Amino acid sequence: MSTYFKTFPLWAFFSLLTNGILMLAVILLIWQQQKLGAFFGIITSPEPINLNNSDRPIATPDLGRRHQLTYQEWVDILKKEAKVAADQHPPHLSILAGDSLSLWFPPELLPEGKSWLNQGISGETSNGLLKRLTIFNRTQPEVIFVMIGINDLIRGMSDGEILDNQRQIINYLRKTHPTAQIVVQSILPHGAEDATWKGRGNLLAVANSRIRELNQQLQSISTKKGVKYLDLHPLFTNKQGNLRREFTTDGLHLSPEGYIVWRSALQIYSEIELKPQQEKEGKKLK
Repeated sequence: MSTYFKTFPLWAFFSLLTNGILMLAVILLIWQQQKLGAFFGIITSPEPINLNNSDRPIATPDLGRRHQLTYQEWVDILKKEAKVAADQHPPHLSILAGDSLSLWFPPELLPEGKSWLNQGISGETSNGLLKRLTIFNRTQPEVIFVMIGINDLIRGMSDGEILDNQRQIINYLRKTHPTAQIVVQSILPHGAEDATWKGRGNLLAVANSRIRELNQQLQSISTKKGVKYLDLHPLFTNKQGNLRREFTTDGLHLSPEGYIVWRSALQIYSEIELKPQQEKEGKKLK
């Protein structure tokens, strides 16, 4: 056996195998969905958490009311929603924690069979997310999906700072939610020269090759910390390593097609990686 294979980590092998299966399954599922018809008319909507007199604006990637809300106003909204989730104990609770990419995930596209609590804020950084994790302390999630980091890069933070914040986020979630499965998701690429986002200059200053290398380190950290890692990056990139045009509205944010890909990945990953583990733990409790 060659030296390369002797030193190749076992976890890396299984990660490559899982992600290979995931990519193939996502491609097949997207193809099937496209054959069936319109994107938003073919998916069963999950049951949303019932908020009484909720003042959350309608989630939409279009410009509008989101620019009228301050960061603190968003935090206040998320506190109210987390309180409802903590009080009502909805079944199979899953949490999306992150920035605008998570925030604007269309509720009707989230995988069915779960209760979803969206804790995303537009423009969020890893440091900002770390500071507000206490918001959903009282909830009892089965799974917490984390995607954060692109805004850190846009604002000029170093890889070391980003990864340190990611470590602290993982540590906190593991300690506060010991029965939940923590899934760290890779940072997505951007559209490079095709980007039309208003902060295009700052976005282009971040090389997609840097994002790819940062994701590799993030995967290593996740493995060492004993949490799951979902590598979405290959599903969204073109041959040049940039965010595919059909998956984005402006080179940074996702289009409905982009959310279809993400939704499919979450659904299939849950079946491959999360569900078997949950069933295994359930048998132990018996």
